[in-house]
Amino acid sequence: MIRENFMMALDNIINNKMRSFLTSLGIVIGVASVIALITIVQSVTGEMMSQFESMGADKITVMATGNALKSGLSTSDLQELEEIPNVSGVSPSVSITGSAGKRGTLLDEVSIMGKNETYFQKDTTELIMGRKLTALDMDGHTYTCIIDQDIVKTIFPNENPIGQRIVVNGQGYEVVGVRDTESNSDVMSGINSSPSSDGTIIIPYKNALSLSGSSTYSNVDIYLENTDLSDETNTEVEAVLDAAFNYKDDSYKIVDLGSILDTMNSMQNLLTTLLTGIASIALVVGGIGIMNMMLVSVTERTREIGLRKALGAEPAQIQTLFIIEALSLSLIGGIIGIALGLTISMVAILLIGTTFSISWGAIGLGIGFSVAVGLVFGWTPAKKASGLKPIDALRTD
Repeated sequence: MIRENFMMALDNIINNKMRSFLTSLGIVIGVASVIALITIVQSVTGEMMSQFESMGADKITVMATGNALKSGLSTSDLQELEEIPNVSGVSPSVSITGSAGKRGTLLDEVSIMGKNETYFQKDTTELIMGRKLTALDMDGHTYTCIIDQDIVKTIFPNENPIGQRIVVNGQGYEVVGVRDTESNSDVMSGINSSPSSDGTIIIPYKNALSLSGSSTYSNVDIYLENTDLSDETNTEVEAVLDAAFNYKDDSYKIVDLGSILDTMNSMQNLLTTLLTGIASIALVVGGIGIMNMMLVSVTERTREIGLRKALGAEPAQIQTLFIIEALSLSLIGGIIGIALGLTISMVAILLIGTTFSISWGAIGLGIGFSVAVGLVFGWTPAKKASGLKPIDALRTD
C-alpha cells in the first residue's frame, strides 16, 4: 500500500512539473543554504583549529616577565614544575640573535634558539635530514646544532651539511640536523621574537643560556599528559610560579592553547547554530509553499478523493496518500539542495584556499529538515482530504 501511494504521489508530481519545481524551490534554497554555510564554516574553522593543535594543544606556555627581585625562572623552578602531576615534561626556551658563518661567509642576523631534549621528544616536525638533539647533547659542553634550509643555502650551497662545523657567536658547532624553514614558527612558539631573515639555528638550551648572559629562563613550555586536566594543572602551575616570584603581581603570563581551542569550539558551535537558524527561515517558507500546493491539490482532486472513499478507502489511507506526496516533494527538494549546497561549498572553499571536507552532520540536518517540513506542512492538507465526506466530494464540480 505504501509503495502504491508513493507511485501515485510521484506521478502527480511529474504531471505537474512546473508547479512541483516552484513549490520545492524553497526547500532547495533552504537546504542548500544550510549545507553550504555549515560546510564552509566547519572547513575554515577546522583548518584554523588544526593549525592551533599543531602548535601544541597539549602544552602550557609560561612567559616569565619577572620583577625587581627575580628576572625569570631558575633550574630549581623548572624541576618543581616538572614534578606537578599531569606534567609530562618541561622545555625551557632561550632566544638570542647572533652570528653564524663558515669559510668567509658570515650571517649577522641569525636567530639562535636554545631547546632541550623534551622539546624534540614532543615536536612532531620531521627533520629534512640528520637527527634531533637528545639528552646527551644537553650537558652544556656538547656543541651540536640544527640549522634551517636558509642557512644551508647560504653557508653550505651544493653540500651536505651533516657532520660539518659552523661557527655560532665564535664557537664551533657540529651540524647534526636540517630543519624546514617553514617550521621555524613552531620553534618560536611562545617567544617574543620572530625568525630572522638570515635563518634559525637550534642549539642545546644550556649553551644558549650561556650565550645570552643570563642565569634564568623567561619562556618555558609545559607539556601535559592529559589535556582534560588542563584547568587543574594550570592552578598548580600558578601556585609554583607565585611562590617562585614571591607572589608579586604581573611577574608571569600563562598561555594555554587548550583553553583557546575550547573557546574556538564553542564559537564554532554557536556560529553553526546561528547560521542554521537563519538558513532554516528559507525552509519554513518552502514548507508553506508545499502546504499551499497540497491544499490546492486537495481542492483539485476532491472528486478523486470522494470516489476512493466510495470504493472503501479509509480516512487514514487518504491521509497517508497526501502526506507521502508532500514528503516526496520535500525530499526531492532536499536531495537537490544537498547536491547544490555541496557544490557551492566546494567552490567557495577552493577559492578561499583551505581544505574541503564533507560535513555529514550538515547533510543529515538537511535531510532531517526536509522530512520534518514534508510531515509538518503536509499534515494539514492531508487531514483536510481525509475528512471529506464521499457524497459531498462526488457532488463537487
